Amino acid sequence: MAEQPLIGKTILTTRAAGQSSMFAAQLRAAGAAVIEMPTLEIGPPSSWQPLDEAIAAIADFDWLILASANAVEAVQQRLAAQQKTWSDVPCAIAVVGQKTAQVLADQGGKADYVPPEFIAESLVEHFPKPVTGQKLLFPRVETGGREQITQALQAQGAIVTEVPAYESRCPSQIPDDALIALRQAHLNLISFTSSKTVRNFCQLMESNLGADWSARISGVAIASIGPQTSITCQELLGRVEVEAQEYTLDGLLLAIEQWARQTT
Repeated sequence: MAEQPLIGKTILTTRAAGQSSMFAAQLRAAGAAVIEMPTLEIGPPSSWQPLDEAIAAIADFDWLILASANAVEAVQQRLAAQQKTWSDVPCAIAVVGQKTAQVLADQGGKADYVPPEFIAESLVEHFPKPVTGQKLLFPRVETGGREQITQALQAQGAIVTEVPAYESRCPSQIPDDALIALRQAHLNLISFTSSKTVRNFCQLMESNLGADWSARISGVAIASIGPQTSITCQELLGRVEVEAQEYTLDGLLLAIEQWARQTT
């Protein structure tokens, strides 16, 4: 039998509904009891028009930047709406992260550039060509995303066109099993995969459990997928016990397993 370092641990995950199943399965395979509490709902932007217009003029751009699987799927959907495929995208494609590159490949596209680390700073730092005067199309979340990519590329002289490709919203309720576990403090660890999951978690906790909600998780470890998420955890939760060294779900799983071995 494979090693199961998470036996006896109950972990609450906060990824978006529909995106947490693989991570939850990995945690369960490592022995954890997993409770899923989606803190994001992924949906369409308020209007498809800006993305549709950008896709219609895709030949005018030098690079298409895809920072998430959500962006890949949104562009795929709007390409199909115009009876196009990824082969009709003449510009180079940059993606953030191997998982995003894999989603693109599954849709029939190919990434021309994948930075070595799954963070925005790495995409900018290691960009393969000078971007001065280059026209970059950046389909992204409509609200609440970081401005790092756009600001850093513009500072280097790139012409960046941002268009809303999807929106991530806060759900209105906490699932019953998660609510019971939170009320009864039957948790060992809560995992967060973005700053927005942290903010929405806090919003959901206050609206469902009242102003003193933080006391209910005072003895629960907080796990973060990387430095930016950790900053938000520190701001809103006051602490972080576990931080992934590789800023991916696999890296987060490894960090949680190491934490479990140290706390057993």
